[in-house]
Amino acid sequence: MLLGCQKPQQESAAKNLEPNTMNVQPAAAQNYQTNNDISTSRENAITRAVFKVSNATCGINVIQMREYVRSPFTFDDDPFFRFFFPEQTYLRPVKSLGSGFLISNDGYILTNEHVVHNASEIVVTLPDGSQHNAEVVGSDFITDIALLKISGDAHPYVQFGDSEQIVIGEWAIAVGNPFGLFEINAKPTVTVGVISAVDRDFGRLGNDRVYQDMIQTDAAINQGNSGGPLVNSLGEVIGMNTFIYTGSQYSTGSIGLGFAIPINRIKRVLDDLKQHGRVNRRWTSGLKVEELTPLVARYFRLKSTNGVIVTEVDKNSPAAQAGLEVGDIVTKVNDNPIKNSSDIWRIIEESDLRGGDLLQLTVLRDSRTLHINLKLQSLN
Repeated sequence: MLLGCQKPQQESAAKNLEPNTMNVQPAAAQNYQTNNDISTSRENAITRAVFKVSNATCGINVIQMREYVRSPFTFDDDPFFRFFFPEQTYLRPVKSLGSGFLISNDGYILTNEHVVHNASEIVVTLPDGSQHNAEVVGSDFITDIALLKISGDAHPYVQFGDSEQIVIGEWAIAVGNPFGLFEINAKPTVTVGVISAVDRDFGRLGNDRVYQDMIQTDAAINQGNSGGPLVNSLGEVIGMNTFIYTGSQYSTGSIGLGFAIPINRIKRVLDDLKQHGRVNRRWTSGLKVEELTPLVARYFRLKSTNGVIVTEVDKNSPAAQAGLEVGDIVTKVNDNPIKNSSDIWRIIEESDLRGGDLLQLTVLRDSRTLHINLKLQSLN
């Protein structure tokens, strides 16, 4: 009876062991599954975004003709010698580099104008290692945007995003050719940070370029990154890396203050560059203004001379169509207070206006405050 009782217990134990034995996988299969899981977990929004844009990012090598001034004497501060032996100006070829990105399969490339400024030769290196001579289709010094073209009709290209939809704090990926690393390995360098700020207006700088609505990022941007794409986590280009702030005049490295031209601003000039090779900034308003003198201010019972007075409105002009009248006092343009006519020109220059743009004017008329939209008319 005792043996009879033990036999079913052994069978039950064997049955309990059997399923576990069947689930045990060979070591090789386990290792494969583990490696596959790790590989899958390494893919994320950043890596997928980089994959989308890296093959469309290129290095740009340029030979620029730069102007230099040379004096025949070391003591050229002497007026006598400067008169009889003036300074000599000469051009010298200088190698330069930058980045760019393909925007169509037929070889159109966007980059910064300062990357190809006064270029006598432009060579584009693609991530597959191929090199192509490029021509400048169009460029705009003021916005620092240039459009290049290489041959071919099967190039990978980027997708544009919407820079108006940028969220401060979201991922920002800078892709490009810092320090000419394409010459070592024809693959773009990737740095990652966040969008630090938007709508950074620098206005018209000393070199006459106008940087408006700039995107600020702490993604590392270095020499050679200029012209490369700034990308969001969806792999969309939201800006063009353009310049950085450095710690001092003796330092040229990134300190986490990089700035990019928003892609919507680039879209605004892209068609003009492609069709005409330049941006047409000739426009008319049909409006003439003059300074407010103390006598005029007293006549209109104004408390100050801030603002300008409309002295002429051309017939059938944009100003006439907007409803402006002689004697109107303009106190604000685009919400910026106006003290005199030079303030208006400063706003116009810093706003990079062209035909079709709107000027929002705050006007005093008969003790009433009016808000008038003035649409500028293009001049060919």
